[in-house]
Amino acid sequence: MNTTPVITCKNIEKKYKNFTLNVENLEFPKGFATALIGENGAGKTTLLEMIAGLRLEHKGDITYFNKYSEDDRENNLDIKNKIGYTGTGNYFLPHWNLEQTRMAQELLFDGFDVRKYDSILENLALSMNGKKDRNKKVSELSDGNRTKLMLAGVLSRDTELLLMDEPASPLDPLMRDKLCNMIQDYIASSDGQRSVIFSTHNISDMENVTDYAVIVENGSVVEQGFVEELKEKYTYVKGDIEDLKAAEGYLYDVTSSKYGFEGLCLSENMDKLAGLNLMCETPTLMQLSVGIMRANTRLGKAGK
Repeated sequence: MNTTPVITCKNIEKKYKNFTLNVENLEFPKGFATALIGENGAGKTTLLEMIAGLRLEHKGDITYFNKYSEDDRENNLDIKNKIGYTGTGNYFLPHWNLEQTRMAQELLFDGFDVRKYDSILENLALSMNGKKDRNKKVSELSDGNRTKLMLAGVLSRDTELLLMDEPASPLDPLMRDKLCNMIQDYIASSDGQRSVIFSTHNISDMENVTDYAVIVENGSVVEQGFVEELKEKYTYVKGDIEDLKAAEGYLYDVTSSKYGFEGLCLSENMDKLAGLNLMCETPTLMQLSVGIMRANTRLGKAGK
Protein backbone atom coordinates (compact mmCIF):
# COMPACT_ATOMS: atom_id res chain seq x y z
CA MET A 1 0.00 0.00 0.00
CA ASN A 2 1.37 3.40 -1.00
CA THR A 3 1.18 5.83 1.91
CA THR A 4 2.68 9.12 3.03
CA PRO A 5 4.58 9.02 6.32
CA VAL A 6 3.43 11.19 9.19
CA ILE A 7 6.67 10.40 11.06
CA THR A 8 9.95 9.10 9.62
CA CYS A 9 12.78 7.87 11.85
CA LYS A 10 16.20 7.34 10.25
CA ASN A 11 19.34 5.99 11.89
CA ILE A 12 18.02 6.64 15.38
CA GLU A 13 20.36 5.59 18.17
CA LYS A 14 20.08 6.21 21.90
CA LYS A 15 22.47 4.46 24.27
CA TYR A 16 21.92 3.75 27.94
CA LYS A 17 24.07 1.74 30.32
CA ASN A 18 22.46 -1.62 29.58
CA PHE A 19 20.29 -0.83 26.58
CA THR A 20 20.53 0.71 23.11
CA LEU A 21 17.65 1.82 20.94
CA ASN A 22 18.65 1.40 17.31
CA VAL A 23 16.13 2.16 14.56
CA GLU A 24 17.52 2.29 11.03
CA ASN A 25 14.46 3.24 9.01
CA LEU A 26 10.90 3.42 10.28
CA GLU A 27 7.93 5.19 8.71
CA PHE A 28 4.57 5.62 10.44
CA PRO A 29 1.81 5.91 7.81
CA LYS A 30 -0.33 9.04 7.74
CA GLY A 31 -4.05 8.63 8.31
CA PHE A 32 -3.86 5.39 10.28
CA ALA A 33 -3.59 4.06 13.83
CA THR A 34 -0.21 2.45 14.47
CA ALA A 35 0.46 0.18 17.45
CA LEU A 36 3.96 -0.04 18.93
CA ILE A 37 4.17 -3.53 20.43
CA GLY A 38 6.92 -5.10 22.52
CA GLU A 39 8.02 -6.31 25.93
CA ASN A 40 8.69 -4.00 28.85
CA GLY A 41 12.05 -2.40 28.19
CA ALA A 42 11.96 -3.05 24.44
CA GLY A 43 12.23 0.67 23.64
CA LYS A 44 8.64 1.71 22.91
CA THR A 45 8.44 4.55 25.44
CA THR A 46 11.89 5.85 24.53
CA LEU A 47 10.92 6.04 20.86
CA LEU A 48 7.59 7.76 21.59
CA GLU A 49 9.27 10.29 23.86
CA MET A 50 11.84 11.07 21.16
CA ILE A 51 9.07 11.70 18.65
CA ALA A 52 7.21 13.85 21.19
CA GLY A 53 10.35 15.89 21.87
CA LEU A 54 10.72 14.78 25.48
CA ARG A 55 14.09 13.16 24.78
CA LEU A 56 16.16 15.52 22.66
CA GLU A 57 19.62 13.93 22.73
CA HIS A 58 20.01 11.08 20.27
CA LYS A 59 21.65 10.24 16.97
CA GLY A 60 19.69 10.21 13.74
CA ASP A 61 16.80 12.20 12.35
CA ILE A 62 13.05 12.38 12.90
CA THR A 63 10.91 14.01 10.21
CA TYR A 64 7.38 15.27 10.95
CA PHE A 65 4.52 15.42 8.45
CA ASN A 66 6.96 14.47 5.69
CA LYS A 67 8.74 17.86 5.76
CA TYR A 68 9.64 19.19 9.22
CA SER A 69 12.78 18.44 11.23
CA GLU A 70 13.17 18.20 15.00
CA ASP A 71 14.57 21.74 14.99
CA ASP A 72 11.44 22.89 13.17
CA ARG A 73 9.33 21.18 15.83
CA GLU A 74 11.16 22.95 18.63
CA ASN A 75 11.13 26.37 17.01
CA ASN A 76 7.68 26.43 15.40
CA LEU A 77 4.68 26.49 17.72
CA ASP A 78 2.36 25.60 14.85
CA ILE A 79 4.09 22.23 14.48
CA LYS A 80 4.02 21.58 18.22
CA ASN A 81 0.33 22.38 18.31
CA LYS A 82 -0.30 19.70 15.69
CA ILE A 83 1.03 17.02 18.05
CA GLY A 84 -0.73 15.70 21.15
CA TYR A 85 0.92 13.40 23.68
CA THR A 86 -0.28 11.33 26.61
CA GLY A 87 2.20 9.43 28.77
CA THR A 88 2.28 7.20 31.81
CA GLY A 89 3.77 9.72 34.23
CA ASN A 90 2.32 12.65 36.17
CA TYR A 91 0.74 14.57 33.31
CA PHE A 92 -0.90 17.05 35.68
CA LEU A 93 0.39 18.34 39.01
CA PRO A 94 -1.15 16.15 41.73
CA HIS A 95 -2.35 19.09 43.86
CA TRP A 96 -4.30 20.63 40.97
CA ASN A 97 -8.04 20.26 41.04
CA LEU A 98 -10.06 19.45 37.92
CA GLU A 99 -10.94 23.09 37.36
CA GLN A 100 -7.25 24.02 37.37
CA THR A 101 -6.35 21.28 34.87
CA ARG A 102 -8.92 22.72 32.49
CA MET A 103 -7.68 26.30 32.95
CA ALA A 104 -4.04 25.27 32.46
CA GLN A 105 -4.76 23.50 29.19
CA GLU A 106 -6.81 26.42 27.93
CA LEU A 107 -3.84 28.71 28.54
CA LEU A 108 -1.17 26.37 27.18
CA PHE A 109 -2.69 25.09 23.95
CA ASP A 110 -4.01 27.00 20.98
CA GLY A 111 -7.26 25.55 19.73
CA PHE A 112 -8.20 23.96 23.06
CA ASP A 113 -11.98 23.53 23.03
CA VAL A 114 -13.34 23.92 26.57
CA ARG A 115 -16.85 22.79 25.66
CA LYS A 116 -15.53 19.69 23.93
CA TYR A 117 -13.32 18.95 26.95
CA ASP A 118 -16.27 19.11 29.34
CA SER A 119 -18.37 17.02 26.97
CA ILE A 120 -15.70 14.29 26.71
CA LEU A 121 -15.28 14.16 30.48
CA GLU A 122 -19.03 13.85 30.89
CA ASN A 123 -19.09 11.08 28.29
CA LEU A 124 -16.32 9.29 30.18
CA ALA A 125 -18.27 9.56 33.45
CA LEU A 126 -15.80 12.04 34.93
CA SER A 127 -18.11 14.98 35.50
CA MET A 128 -17.18 18.60 36.20
CA ASN A 129 -20.75 19.79 36.60
CA GLY A 130 -20.78 20.34 40.35
CA LYS A 131 -18.49 22.33 42.63
CA LYS A 132 -17.44 19.12 44.37
CA ASP A 133 -16.40 17.60 41.04
CA ARG A 134 -14.43 20.67 39.96
CA ASN A 135 -12.57 20.82 43.27
CA LYS A 136 -11.51 17.16 43.21
CA LYS A 137 -7.71 16.92 43.13
CA VAL A 138 -5.77 14.95 40.55
CA SER A 139 -4.11 12.99 43.37
CA GLU A 140 -7.55 11.74 44.45
CA LEU A 141 -8.29 10.18 41.07
CA SER A 142 -7.74 6.53 40.22
CA ASP A 143 -5.19 5.64 37.53
CA GLY A 144 -8.05 5.04 35.11
CA ASN A 145 -9.64 8.43 35.78
CA ARG A 146 -6.29 10.21 35.43
CA THR A 147 -6.00 8.56 32.01
CA LYS A 148 -9.50 9.77 31.14
CA LEU A 149 -8.43 13.29 32.11
CA MET A 150 -5.41 13.08 29.79
CA LEU A 151 -7.50 11.68 26.95
CA ALA A 152 -10.09 14.44 27.28
CA GLY A 153 -7.36 17.07 27.20
CA VAL A 154 -5.55 15.80 24.13
CA LEU A 155 -8.76 15.07 22.20
CA SER A 156 -10.02 18.60 22.85
CA ARG A 157 -7.16 20.13 20.91
CA ASP A 158 -6.95 20.70 17.17
CA THR A 159 -4.13 18.23 16.41
CA GLU A 160 -3.06 16.07 13.48
CA LEU A 161 -1.00 13.48 15.38
CA LEU A 162 -1.63 11.76 18.71
CA LEU A 163 1.23 9.99 20.50
CA MET A 164 -0.11 7.76 23.28
CA ASP A 165 2.06 5.69 25.61
CA GLU A 166 0.08 2.74 27.01
CA PRO A 167 -3.28 4.55 27.02
CA ALA A 168 -5.22 1.31 27.56
CA SER A 169 -3.26 -0.11 30.50
CA PRO A 170 -5.09 1.63 33.38
CA LEU A 171 -8.51 1.25 31.75
CA ASP A 172 -11.15 -1.41 32.33
CA PRO A 173 -12.37 -3.48 29.34
CA LEU A 174 -15.37 -1.23 28.69
CA MET A 175 -13.20 1.88 28.65
CA ARG A 176 -10.68 0.19 26.35
CA ASP A 177 -13.48 -0.40 23.89
CA LYS A 178 -14.49 3.25 24.22
CA LEU A 179 -10.85 4.29 23.71
CA CYS A 180 -10.79 2.36 20.43
CA ASN A 181 -13.93 4.19 19.32
CA MET A 182 -12.40 7.53 20.26
CA ILE A 183 -9.25 6.79 18.24
CA GLN A 184 -11.33 5.70 15.24
CA ASP A 185 -13.49 8.83 15.47
CA TYR A 186 -10.38 11.04 15.71
CA ILE A 187 -8.90 9.56 12.53
CA ALA A 188 -12.19 9.45 10.64
CA SER A 189 -12.94 13.12 11.34
CA SER A 190 -10.12 14.44 9.17
CA ASP A 191 -10.30 12.78 5.73
CA GLY A 192 -6.93 11.10 6.16
CA GLN A 193 -5.10 14.01 7.78
CA ARG A 194 -4.99 12.67 11.35
CA SER A 195 -2.82 9.84 12.66
CA VAL A 196 -2.33 8.00 15.95
CA ILE A 197 0.72 6.17 17.27
CA PHE A 198 0.19 4.28 20.51
CA SER A 199 2.08 1.66 22.49
CA THR A 200 0.19 -1.20 24.07
CA HIS A 201 0.40 -4.43 26.03
CA ASN A 202 -3.33 -5.00 25.58
CA ILE A 203 -2.98 -6.37 22.07
CA SER A 204 -6.29 -8.23 21.88
CA ASP A 205 -8.32 -5.29 23.19
CA MET A 206 -6.68 -2.87 20.74
CA GLU A 207 -6.64 -5.08 17.63
CA ASN A 208 -9.83 -3.63 16.15
CA VAL A 209 -8.33 -0.14 16.05
CA THR A 210 -4.84 -1.15 14.88
CA ASP A 211 -4.19 -0.52 11.19
CA TYR A 212 -0.40 -0.78 11.25
CA ALA A 213 1.84 -2.64 13.69
CA VAL A 214 5.46 -2.06 14.65
CA ILE A 215 6.96 -4.80 16.81
CA VAL A 216 10.01 -3.78 18.82
CA GLU A 217 12.37 -6.12 20.66
CA ASN A 218 15.72 -5.41 22.34
CA GLY A 219 15.74 -1.85 21.00
CA SER A 220 15.21 -2.81 17.35
CA VAL A 221 12.24 -3.05 15.01
CA VAL A 222 11.84 -6.75 14.23
CA GLU A 223 8.63 -6.55 12.17
CA GLN A 224 6.31 -3.91 10.79
CA GLY A 225 3.46 -3.62 8.34
CA PHE A 226 -0.24 -3.19 7.86
CA VAL A 227 -2.00 -5.77 10.02
CA GLU A 228 -3.91 -7.35 7.14
CA GLU A 229 -0.69 -7.75 5.15
CA LEU A 230 1.10 -9.30 8.14
CA LYS A 231 -1.77 -11.76 8.49
CA GLU A 232 -1.12 -12.84 4.91
CA LYS A 233 2.64 -13.03 5.46
CA TYR A 234 2.29 -15.47 8.39
CA THR A 235 0.14 -18.55 9.04
CA TYR A 236 -0.66 -19.96 12.46
CA VAL A 237 -0.35 -23.75 12.56
CA LYS A 238 -1.28 -26.42 15.10
CA GLY A 239 -0.24 -30.06 14.89
CA ASP A 240 0.20 -33.39 16.65
CA ILE A 241 3.34 -33.84 18.72
CA GLU A 242 4.63 -36.64 16.48
CA ASP A 243 4.96 -34.11 13.62
CA LEU A 244 6.90 -31.55 15.66
CA LYS A 245 10.37 -32.65 14.58
CA ALA A 246 9.44 -32.48 10.90
CA ALA A 247 7.78 -29.08 11.26
CA GLU A 248 9.84 -27.05 13.70
CA GLY A 249 12.66 -26.26 11.27
CA TYR A 250 10.18 -24.28 9.16
CA LEU A 251 8.34 -22.51 11.99
CA TYR A 252 9.23 -18.97 12.86
CA ASP A 253 8.27 -19.74 16.45
CA VAL A 254 6.88 -22.86 18.11
CA THR A 255 5.59 -23.93 21.52
CA SER A 256 4.83 -27.53 22.41
CA SER A 257 3.44 -29.82 25.08
CA LYS A 258 2.89 -33.56 25.26
CA TYR A 259 -0.39 -33.06 23.40
CA GLY A 260 0.87 -31.14 20.38
CA PHE A 261 2.50 -27.99 19.09
CA GLU A 262 1.56 -24.64 17.62
CA GLY A 263 3.38 -21.72 16.18
CA LEU A 264 3.88 -19.11 13.51
CA CYS A 265 5.08 -19.99 10.02
CA LEU A 266 5.95 -17.77 7.11
CA SER A 267 3.19 -18.41 4.59
CA GLU A 268 5.78 -18.87 1.85
CA ASN A 269 7.08 -21.93 3.74
CA MET A 270 3.73 -23.67 4.12
CA ASP A 271 4.33 -25.89 1.10
CA LYS A 272 7.30 -27.40 2.95
CA LEU A 273 4.87 -28.68 5.60
CA ALA A 274 2.70 -30.50 3.07
CA GLY A 275 1.77 -34.00 4.17
CA LEU A 276 1.69 -33.19 7.87
CA ASN A 277 -1.57 -33.31 9.80
CA LEU A 278 -1.84 -29.57 10.53
CA MET A 279 -4.62 -27.14 11.30
CA CYS A 280 -3.88 -23.77 9.67
CA GLU A 281 -5.39 -20.44 10.72
CA THR A 282 -5.11 -16.76 9.94
CA PRO A 283 -3.25 -15.43 12.98
CA THR A 284 -4.72 -12.83 15.29
CA LEU A 285 -2.64 -9.75 16.04
CA MET A 286 -1.96 -11.28 19.46
CA GLN A 287 -0.65 -14.52 17.91
CA LEU A 288 1.43 -12.57 15.43
CA SER A 289 2.91 -10.27 18.04
CA VAL A 290 3.62 -12.90 20.68
CA GLY A 291 5.15 -15.28 18.14
CA ILE A 292 7.45 -12.62 16.69
CA MET A 293 8.32 -11.27 20.13
CA ARG A 294 9.08 -14.77 21.41
CA ALA A 295 11.33 -15.46 18.45
CA ASN A 296 13.39 -12.35 19.24
CA THR A 297 13.24 -12.14 23.03
CA ARG A 298 16.10 -12.45 25.46
CA LEU A 299 13.80 -14.18 27.94
CA GLY A 300 14.20 -17.89 28.50
CA LYS A 301 11.76 -19.97 26.49
CA ALA A 302 9.57 -22.59 28.13
CA GLY A 303 7.61 -25.33 26.49
CA LYS A 304 9.90 -25.66 23.50
